Amino acid sequence: MGEWLPINQLFDFEKGTLQSSKCTPGQYTFITAAEEWKTHAAYTHDCEALIFAMAASGSLGRTHHFKGKFTSSDLCFILIPKRGKELDLKFYYRVFNFLREDIVKRTATGTSKLAINQTNFGNYQLPFFNINHQLAFTGKLDNISEIKNSLVNGFLSQSENLSLLRQTILQDAIKGKLTADWRKKHPACKGNQDTDAVVLLTKIRVHWESFQVRSRAIKNGFLIEPLNELNGWVKTNIDSIGIVKVGGTPGRNNFAYWNGKIPWVSSGEVANCEIFDTKEHITILGSSESAAKIFPAGSVLVAMIGQGKTRGQAAILRIDASTNQNVCGIIIDHGLIEPMFLYYYFLSRYEESRSYASGGNQPALNGEKIGKFVINLPPINEQNEIIKRVGKLLAMVDELEKQVAERKGQAQMLMQAVLREAFEGK
Repeated sequence: MGEWLPINQLFDFEKGTLQSSKCTPGQYTFITAAEEWKTHAAYTHDCEALIFAMAASGSLGRTHHFKGKFTSSDLCFILIPKRGKELDLKFYYRVFNFLREDIVKRTATGTSKLAINQTNFGNYQLPFFNINHQLAFTGKLDNISEIKNSLVNGFLSQSENLSLLRQTILQDAIKGKLTADWRKKHPACKGNQDTDAVVLLTKIRVHWESFQVRSRAIKNGFLIEPLNELNGWVKTNIDSIGIVKVGGTPGRNNFAYWNGKIPWVSSGEVANCEIFDTKEHITILGSSESAAKIFPAGSVLVAMIGQGKTRGQAAILRIDASTNQNVCGIIIDHGLIEPMFLYYYFLSRYEESRSYASGGNQPALNGEKIGKFVINLPPINEQNEIIKRVGKLLAMVDELEKQVAERKGQAQMLMQAVLREAFEGK
């Protein structure tokens, strides 16, 4: 009944020309990648067209339909039917939005910021058949789209609930709620390293002073404040429990600095995860020339700046590695605190960490701010219990998220199959 043809055989398309920042409010429609449009003082097109968002993060793949005088954002493609092709643009507006996820998946490129180039877009195949069938099939497509949207919204709701559950687990852990029952069975004994966090902090200070480790904590004084409401816990800051350092990036033009044996972590790789390997490696010379310090395995990393949601995300090293200048590392060199507990602490305060950033277009954290972050620290025995419980609970959340993702993929494949069968007249 129909055939699948590349977009470039069905449409002539070009990129829009106007940047949103240069829009001058006026009488003509200015179509942007977002759902809400603006106005502009002039227009570039007077026709019926589809406008496809090809480079706009959250709006990527969205398609608009418009008839009249308009100007389009430079983040969009403007599509007009090729001469000789009878295309109902209302119908293809539905097709494009129905296939949005698949189009993005198959055509978008990039790492931190996805975009769709003209070649990939033009090669993507759409269904094509005679105009009468297009007009007749519009209602069916609306029904299929409604079912699809209902399924997707359900999966989004499940994902959001699981994300909230993950944060609740982490928040309860670092506030002592997760192990309240454990503390009743294991009361703190003052002066005991295993059950009194004050002893831990005192030993850390002695350790650093004995080995003449230079630290802001020694210079500025330790924060050791027992918490009455949490027996055995203390309120302290990151400077008082770890050595805070920032990495560096060797010059890209010097080949002697790169492709060595030292793993080098970029801010994009600090993604609320454990790091066992890195995309790039540097040489010893590159490390010494760039001050890209070597952080030992067990160090906790925090992204200070980066694209999208990167800033404030954390990671724990499972290898010795260096980092770039946009990553802060906290070294636990005394063995008196479990690095995994510190990692969970940073996971629990992601949004709060981001709020400490400063700057204009690209707000950033820095090592000094991170060193001042306040943490409620439990004794070592309770740290281990928290790590065990959180690990078990988060593993369950991971499995649930995996199941939701699988069901979402299966639903998408099912809808694609239904669409194909409908197009083929089955």
